[in-house]
Amino acid sequence: MSATRRIFDEDSYITEFSAEVISCAETENGFDLVLDSTAFFPEGGGQFPDKGTLNDIEVLDVQEDKEGVIHHFSKIGIPAGEKVTGKIDWTQRFDFMQQHSGEHIFSGLAHLNFGANNVGFHLGYGETTIDLDVPLSEEQVQKLELLANEAVYKNFPIEISFPSEEELAVLPYRSKKKLTGKIRIVTFPGYDICACCGTHVKRTGEIGIIKITAFQNYKGGTRLFMLCGKRAFRDYQSKNSDVIKVTNSLSVKPEEIKSAVKRLENEITEHKIYESALKKELFELKAEKLGSGEKICVFEKGMTPDELRRYCLTLGENFKIAAVFCGEDGNYKYAVSSKTENCNPLAKEINAKFSGRGGGKPELVQGSCAGKAFEIEEFFNNL
Repeated sequence: MSATRRIFDEDSYITEFSAEVISCAETENGFDLVLDSTAFFPEGGGQFPDKGTLNDIEVLDVQEDKEGVIHHFSKIGIPAGEKVTGKIDWTQRFDFMQQHSGEHIFSGLAHLNFGANNVGFHLGYGETTIDLDVPLSEEQVQKLELLANEAVYKNFPIEISFPSEEELAVLPYRSKKKLTGKIRIVTFPGYDICACCGTHVKRTGEIGIIKITAFQNYKGGTRLFMLCGKRAFRDYQSKNSDVIKVTNSLSVKPEEIKSAVKRLENEITEHKIYESALKKELFELKAEKLGSGEKICVFEKGMTPDELRRYCLTLGENFKIAAVFCGEDGNYKYAVSSKTENCNPLAKEINAKFSGRGGGKPELVQGSCAGKAFEIEEFFNNL
């Protein structure tokens, strides 16, 4: 079977086309349709396939085999020899064109400015990720983002070509792997030359916005999260709405949000210090009320793991063995402390008898267990 004519290579703005069905094979999940030509972009190069219809039948997936034959998968078959009208979901197509074109500009600039190679690219439905083999700082990422958007403002045309072998030999194009045969080159003059099978806008101005929303160290290089065009605009809308809600809540202007949040952080820290001091005083008062002795087992509610530990250690000042269980009858977090005994064997006994897990240092163990309060009390009384 000969390779499918790729209409999207010729013009990515064609969203409706006519073709003939070459074959229709039934599969486990539907039908595999092969056409003599198609505008449907198949999954590849980090980009998901196009969505759309053939004779109003939904196309569920589009894949290309090693021979260049493009397969359209649907729930309903169309007989071989029949003419079909294909329609591409333009909303998704143009969105992917914006993202992919923005990625080329950013990756090209990263290579030109910092010698970074694009070693990974994924164009998802939510965001685009770019993996570079060079670590970048926040300042460097911001510089690339600014330069990328300046390329958008210039609104220059993007060039698609299929150079000869002689032309390719002297062309400084980017490619993740060695390519053979007919190679499609996408050129952003002055910014990037790259072997690429994906769909792109005709002029850079159509990209709209290029925004890096986050980046992180990844395998010795940098992974960047990018949004372009309408995705970036919607992201700004959402975040700006959140900023307005926060500033209204804090009764400050948007430009004052950073200092307002810092002030809240300081207040929270002060409250935590004050609360910690109150809890310490409370634990000491409760421990004093309980007196002293060989061992004690108490039950509490609503304590954090840290509070559980602190209260148990406070009781351990007055008792040879102190145990605190926190939770509802049947499920507990526990802490056991002692200044003279090794608590690890006791933790093992608790875990074995009450389906628990946990451990720690000789002077303090913590964990969780399942049991009734009276059963746990009886266990401690018999120690």
